[in-house]
Amino acid sequence: MNIIFFLEVQSLQKSVSVTKFKNKTNPLIALKKDLTLNKCAYLMLAPVILYYLIFQYFPLYGAQIAFKDFEFSRGIIGSKFIGFENFVEFFNAFYFWRIIRNTIVLSLYNIVFGFPAPIILALLINEVKSTTFKRITQTLTYLPHFISMVVICGLILDFTSRGGVVNDLLHLFGVPPTAFMLEPQWFRTIYVSTDIWQQVGWGSIIYLAALTGINQELYEACNVDGAGRWKQLITVTLPGIAPTIIIMLILRMGKLMDVGLEKVMLLYNSNTYETADIISTFVYRKGLIDMSYSYSAAVGLFNSAICFVFLIIVNNISRRVNETSLW
Repeated sequence: MNIIFFLEVQSLQKSVSVTKFKNKTNPLIALKKDLTLNKCAYLMLAPVILYYLIFQYFPLYGAQIAFKDFEFSRGIIGSKFIGFENFVEFFNAFYFWRIIRNTIVLSLYNIVFGFPAPIILALLINEVKSTTFKRITQTLTYLPHFISMVVICGLILDFTSRGGVVNDLLHLFGVPPTAFMLEPQWFRTIYVSTDIWQQVGWGSIIYLAALTGINQELYEACNVDGAGRWKQLITVTLPGIAPTIIIMLILRMGKLMDVGLEKVMLLYNSNTYETADIISTFVYRKGLIDMSYSYSAAVGLFNSAICFVFLIIVNNISRRVNETSLW
């Protein structure tokens, strides 16, 4: 959804930039003219704006319970204000460093191994000459993205069980059966590898779109100079999609502490808490199971603040290094 919002905003900015207002003294008249001239762009952007207003910004009102001892009978306003007590309690919690470490490590694994995967797939598909083979490959790689997360996790649990397909294959090589999802050391490997399988096809769409925007005359010039396919990839293709890669990396770094809650919850168990318990699952247990709403809100707010700081830092570094940034 963040990618869609970014593309819609970029499209709106381009359409608005060509509009010049003669009357700069009255912003209401200028806004009315802009709405009239670019109504299609605003209509296209409206669903995304409504989504963020309803599901992202409006709930921020309830974030104040992180600083209160929330009680249903008193409501948000009437609950007692306790300041940063919930945050201090979380920082002093016995499992604080464990869930922070697991969240960061799991997210970094996803970035290191998962982020390049759709780029590589897009580059490989772009090199294929057969249109039919391209379509079949894209369809097969897109499909896992549309399968229900519950179904995906059910398949993972079945395949990695002692009597599953994975152990049957390993048995052919004399490897004894292992209950992989009960072993903490296997959780991250299984989570990241299956996540790549799920998202690699869907994630390659934006890079394939970026590849179509590269000027074909550059490839012709490389051919004249005698450059092979690998040289063209290094000198033309990668620089051509570099801005898209950087923007996607900035957005991904902004979600460094936001690891998928649903998949982890469906896969982990008490045996794998040591490597699988993350901030999102901790918030779920504290908020919905232990009913400590203020405490879980404080943990969630802390997580969001860390993500925001990472986004600002990475965006500033990118703007200074290569002049490509979100703002």
